[in-house]
Amino acid sequence: MTDGLPLPRRTLAIAAVSFGTALVVIDGAIATVALPTIARDLHVDSSAAVSVVTVYQLTLVMLLLPFAGLGERIGLKRMYQAGQLVFTVATVLCFFAESLPFLLIVRAAQAAGAAAALSVSSALIRRIYPAKHLGRGLGINSVVVSSSAALAPTIGGLVLAVGPWPWVFASAVPFAVASLLFGRALPDTPARDEPFDVLGALLCAGMFGLVIGGLESAVHGDSPVVSAAVVVAGAVIGLFFVRREMREPKPILPVDLLTRPVLALSVVGAYTAFIATMTLLLSLPFRLQHGYGFAPSEVGAVIAPWPLTTMIVAPLAGSLSDRYPAGALGGIGMVIAVAGLLFLAFLPVDPSWFDIAWRMSLTGAGFGMFLSPNARLIIGSAPIDRAAAAGGLISTTRMVGQTTGATLVAALLAIGIGGGTVPPLVAAGLAAIAGLCSLARLRPAIRNPRFAETEDVQPAKLR
Repeated sequence: MTDGLPLPRRTLAIAAVSFGTALVVIDGAIATVALPTIARDLHVDSSAAVSVVTVYQLTLVMLLLPFAGLGERIGLKRMYQAGQLVFTVATVLCFFAESLPFLLIVRAAQAAGAAAALSVSSALIRRIYPAKHLGRGLGINSVVVSSSAALAPTIGGLVLAVGPWPWVFASAVPFAVASLLFGRALPDTPARDEPFDVLGALLCAGMFGLVIGGLESAVHGDSPVVSAAVVVAGAVIGLFFVRREMREPKPILPVDLLTRPVLALSVVGAYTAFIATMTLLLSLPFRLQHGYGFAPSEVGAVIAPWPLTTMIVAPLAGSLSDRYPAGALGGIGMVIAVAGLLFLAFLPVDPSWFDIAWRMSLTGAGFGMFLSPNARLIIGSAPIDRAAAAGGLISTTRMVGQTTGATLVAALLAIGIGGGTVPPLVAAGLAAIAGLCSLARLRPAIRNPRFAETEDVQPAKLR
């Protein structure tokens, strides 16, 4: 069990991870602002330009778990900094993109670098902070994620106002450079003389790539039959892959960790919570513009209280999870989130900005209170030598949950019920499931696994 890094090295190390996390989030979200400009300059359709975003997301979700397994073998610090370097080089290549295919290749390379860094970031946080302050560290990381996501569109708009679209991608380079410079303070983890399961990595990437790619195709494509066939192919590969992984001592897909009820419940809760957030956030602009007549420029101001509130609540909840059970904190958070979602479902006939803003703030507070303690429990539930796998599982769960939410919203819009009260009601049901998963972890048999399995799944005084 690690006792963290001493000060001031700890401060420099968490700065390195924070800058690295910010660049991944910003680069994933900022491209949406530049899509119309990219389509015009590269002489492609708008629908084709969307692939600039989907290729990035798809590559990221395919590589997170394989890179987490590789990071455990070659060393977390080495993996993290290699990812930052690949990302920086790929970003420079954006300036030479004169065709969409070349840009997509560069974006895939960016995503590969981002996946390498993101796959081991949570494991590094566990080694940076003492066990008693792990929740605080993960709470700070949640703030970085929320604030970066909120700032990305603004940064993109400002860059496009003064420069060409390649500078939109380059705006994340300072974060990568800062992360590399501060990265000298990251904890050194020795490489392991263990073979890397290349076939398992390929199967993992193929499973997620086909399933997520098939879902994306169902949303944006023209052939439901082909999309369904792609998803089925991914599911077949996944079935073979999971059965194979169950025989591995340290599987790439951490099925060994998911056999622990406390971790399995945490992952299911996170998955449903991410679906719920994406379901609301993607559907709300349609409801506000079409149902209530809000201008596009007003929608951002209405949604802003969510991430702003999460930025405040997440670190507080993370710190509390160092002292109190994550199951209780998550349960309370989901009660608050469900209340906020129900209030959003039943808005007044002619809502003002304030009518929507306080409901968004309440909902953001609930999810912020759930996600930080939940991440702490997932990381703390894993043995220290499997922390990278647990961290990769958190990131993969977030990406898959968000993709599922986007597909759900597209389906609701396609059948004509995606712009009203149905999406927030569906989100409330999903949040309730997440809350039940969280409260179930309070059962002593689940909350307190054998001490030999985990050292810091809960604060010591709560065992």
